[in-house]
This record gives sequence, C-alpha cells and structure tokens, in this order.
Amino acid sequence: MRSDQLSPEAHLLVVEDDGEMRNLITKFLRQNGFRVTGARDGREMWDVLGSTPVDLILLDVMLPGQSGLDLCRALRAKSGVPIIMVTARGEEADRVLGLELGADDYIPKPFGRAELLARVRALLRRSSGAAGEPVAGATGDTLNFGGWSLDARRRELASPDGVAVDLSGGEYDLLLAFCGHAQRVLSRDQLLDLARNRHAFNGTDRSVDVMVSRLRRKLEPTETSPAVIKTIRGAGYMLVPAVKRGV
Repeated sequence: MRSDQLSPEAHLLVVEDDGEMRNLITKFLRQNGFRVTGARDGREMWDVLGSTPVDLILLDVMLPGQSGLDLCRALRAKSGVPIIMVTARGEEADRVLGLELGADDYIPKPFGRAELLARVRALLRRSSGAAGEPVAGATGDTLNFGGWSLDARRRELASPDGVAVDLSGGEYDLLLAFCGHAQRVLSRDQLLDLARNRHAFNGTDRSVDVMVSRLRRKLEPTETSPAVIKTIRGAGYMLVPAVKRGV
C-alpha cells in the first residue's frame, strides 16, 4: 500500500456502540475516501473480521459485553492489525492499559475530525511501510543485532532461532529507532521523535515505558535471555548489541 494510495485502498472498521457517534465517524471517514464498516459490539466486529480484510480498527473502550480493552487483547493474540483505542476519558491509566494490551494509538473523546483523520492516516502509513520515510541510520534492508534480524522493507522480525515474531506498528517504530542508534542512550523524548509517533505517547507519563516493556518482552522472552534493551536509570534506554546492516 503506497502512501498516495492509502485512502482508496484502506478498509477501516469502526467499533462503537453509540449509533450516532458511529454514523458520524463512518460518514466522515468515507467522505475522505476510506472504505468503512461499522460494528456495534465485539460480536459484530468478529463477524466483519471473519468475512473481509481490515486495514485498521477504531475500537471504543466502553462497549456492551466485552469491553474494548478485552477485544484489544483478543485481537493481539490473533492479528497485528493496527488498532486505535477510542476512550471517553483521557486518563493516563486508560492510555497505558490500552498500549500495554497492544493498541498502536489512542484518541480521547471528544476529538476533532482533523485529529482523527491525521491519526488514521499516520498509523496506516506506518503499518504499510509507506515510502518517503527513511530508516534512521540504516543503509540496508536487514538489520541484524544479537542474533535477531529485522527486515525493514517487509517489517518482519525473526528471532535467533529463525522464528517470526509479530510486532505492532508502535513496537516496530520503536525497534527501528533503537536499531538506528544502537549502543547509545536514548531519552524518552528522543525515542518519541525517532519513532515518528509522538502523538501516540505522552512523554510525561508511563506510555513510553509501557511500549519499551512490550518490546522487551518479545526480545527477552525468558529470564535467561540475553539483555537486548537496557534501562539507564535517570537517562533512558539503550539497545545493547551492535547492529550490522545487510541487504
């Protein structure tokens, strides 16, 4: 999916139990060229996902039956589809929990149409590896570090054993930032800027730490796993192994 073709190709799923809000969001996104399907709850969401490919999900937190957070957890166990959580509260706990469960971004109600459109387009660009955004510090398509291999063109991560590891859009952007500045301490603000996703985080809360923790659990799955990301107290984080670039 090329960046100049996002609108006519992308299929969005809006999961919102408030009919008026769902219709407003759906109508607005369609007016901007997207193909949009609405769902009232988790059951309808799974029905849509079982019948047609979806490029991005706008998922309300407060839903009847299974909550949006429960659905986010279930989605992440099955798929890497980009998820934007929609919450009626802008509280840190909601944002952190959503990110912890695998969401790529969040937007609190009430929100402006321009902000919603910008977030949707930005996440679609990141998830599709849109052209025009060079990999920081990388000259080849493959980044090798500590036995791990990140294919920057295909956005695929392989473990030292050759096992594919799923990454959300936010996790991929964060790992790419670390790989471009390996063995250097990066502050939270630097990670925000390098990951090209500042609007999805808040440098004054735990959002950055949560995303790093999610990534670290995938790179260091057991207590005996070699350290890949090190916490530098009072300064930030550092990718421990050197990065070798290939094609």
